Amino acid sequence: MIRIPSSRSIRSIRRLISAVLFSLLLSVSVILFLSGSISCDKDIIRYAEFNPSYSALKKAMEIDIESFGTDHHLSWTDSLAYISARCYDDYSRYSEKDLSTLYSRIKSGEKMDRICSGLKNFNYYHEVYSAVLGGLLGEYEYTAEDNTVKKKYGLKAYLPIAEGFAYSEYDDFGASRSYGFKRRHLGHDMICETGTPVICIEDGTVECMGWNQYGGWRIGIRSRDKKRYYYYAHLRKNRPYHCDLSVGKNVSAGDVIGYAGRTGYSAEENVNNIETPHLHWGLELIFDESQKECDNEIWVDLYAVTRLLSSHRADVIRDPETKEFYHADASVQGAGKGLSG
Repeated sequence: MIRIPSSRSIRSIRRLISAVLFSLLLSVSVILFLSGSISCDKDIIRYAEFNPSYSALKKAMEIDIESFGTDHHLSWTDSLAYISARCYDDYSRYSEKDLSTLYSRIKSGEKMDRICSGLKNFNYYHEVYSAVLGGLLGEYEYTAEDNTVKKKYGLKAYLPIAEGFAYSEYDDFGASRSYGFKRRHLGHDMICETGTPVICIEDGTVECMGWNQYGGWRIGIRSRDKKRYYYYAHLRKNRPYHCDLSVGKNVSAGDVIGYAGRTGYSAEENVNNIETPHLHWGLELIFDESQKECDNEIWVDLYAVTRLLSSHRADVIRDPETKEFYHADASVQGAGKGLSG
């Protein structure tokens, strides 16, 4: 059963504990590596968290968009990595003034590499945030009011719930789950009605479809740069997927890929054992292919990202004959009437 926490203090305590554990893990890993107790065949990130607050994400995105195309462009991955390195990833210490001051320094001609030269872990945060946010901002085409197709730089990824369909949420990452075995919840639940169209967040390729006893009917989509694996679970019984979806299919941001439901928590296929209908979506970071399916997969908290994406939702239309939903602007996204080939 999904339960809403009674206090925001639970989230603050959890983040404090995560910050302490992260610092401890990072320190121990460095000591063991330098002592020769462990070795790495590849220099890749093996542990990561994503803790920027919604207010920091929004401000960093606004600066990125405002400065795009100028000689003082400040990307949000640069600015957020700078903030995290400065505040030791504790966003209770963040102030909007921090980003405004950084932006002023960039506009005055200072270079980012010089500003960050003394900041420990800046490069680490930059790589992690580039992986998390890499497909969310960029140039995209849209249909203007005069029906002409134009280009724009901004938020090009979509909320996974279609426009016009209600949902509710809270920060449930890390909450306890007990089906099968006791474990942490490694995704974000969006409570909605059964049959709500599920939207592809960013361009990618369908890598996985089918039944999983924990996630029920689910979809796995890999981003074009291979760094992000999007997981959509607990889809509708009997008809979970869009009719055009298949493994290996290229999909575009905004495409309808399936429908929310409450399947899962059963070794038997096509069973509704989830009490509350909702969409579970998760994001796994992949810095090396060996991390795709292993004992130490990297899943990140998506609450702040979901809030950010809520400003960009896909309009959908319903085919009265097939009863399938389609992205209303699919032709502009290069997807034709539905999904890419």
